Amino acid sequence: MSAFKDNSGKIAGSTFKDVLLPHCGYSREEVLIGPAFGVDTAVIDLGNNMGMAVSSDPLTFIPSIGLKESAWLSVHLLTNDMASTGFAPMYAQFVLNLPPSLSLQAFEEYWKYIHLFCKDIGVAITGGHTGQIEGQNSTISGGGTMFLTAPLQKIITSNKAEPGDIIVATKETALVASSILAMSFPKTLKNELGKEVYEKGCENFYQTSSLKDALSATEVLQRNVELKAMHDVTEGGVVGAICEMAKASGCGFRIDDKAIPVGEVQRQITKYFDIDHRFCVGAGSMIMAVKRGRESDLISHLNSKSIKATVVGEMTPKEDGFKIIENDEEKDLIFNGKDPYWEAFFKGIKAGLK
Repeated sequence: MSAFKDNSGKIAGSTFKDVLLPHCGYSREEVLIGPAFGVDTAVIDLGNNMGMAVSSDPLTFIPSIGLKESAWLSVHLLTNDMASTGFAPMYAQFVLNLPPSLSLQAFEEYWKYIHLFCKDIGVAITGGHTGQIEGQNSTISGGGTMFLTAPLQKIITSNKAEPGDIIVATKETALVASSILAMSFPKTLKNELGKEVYEKGCENFYQTSSLKDALSATEVLQRNVELKAMHDVTEGGVVGAICEMAKASGCGFRIDDKAIPVGEVQRQITKYFDIDHRFCVGAGSMIMAVKRGRESDLISHLNSKSIKATVVGEMTPKEDGFKIIENDEEKDLIFNGKDPYWEAFFKGIKAGLK
């Protein structure tokens, strides 16, 4: 592993702590929440009891799944970070560094879908930068930033969970990882796992927004009192997101492996690629820290909106550490930050899977 980055493509935690955090420009008192491990949104006090939440993420460009699908991920992976505040994003800026091989016609299609997906969720595109860059051949086409304003005391962040809070996960594990693998290697998946698994894997792709999950939770739980913290599931999967929330909040946790929700399709696809669904990028799922006693009402309300929700464990005091119950035995959980999806995807490309 490089000292500069971890295996998911993100910089290593030590680099973040030692290089970035000590050097974050001018210190402004109105920045209430700035850069922090496991916290995806900054919060700025605008005065008059109003706050602005801001979040940035890479944009997606994966030719093997299509331009519309790449645009969906570009918009909704940003949106999922914003959704963890309990509010919908309002504004967006996009910086596009596109490969020179991309034609004007293809760019027009990609951008049309960026526009449509933003319009559908009420996001105004307010600017950015667009260019074509020699040597650009990755699945990242640049970066985006989303903004929202809301009453300051109602903005939820991922670092406010407390010992005793119940951990709820929405939907299932590895939704985006399994769907991209299915869409990228259709012939292989149909031959090895069957047409039904392949088609269901592709259908899961459009479950990768967690905006509805988050907004629905705020309809039944009081923000920052009963709904303590939320964190969208990205690199590291459902378990990785729980680890990040716990670290950000200064908590430990205990989770039950048998309770972690996984669909049969995700189980089959991740098993075929020999990767652990619990740690695979899982956009579409949201992790919520909920005041004990309110989890049943939350789950019932989410179910009424056709959103699956599952209690997977609880937050504990920091000194108790990270624990997982596997085969009825409680063990220490050690997460090294590695998301196995990336290696599986690029390994499949190199192997010529179709």
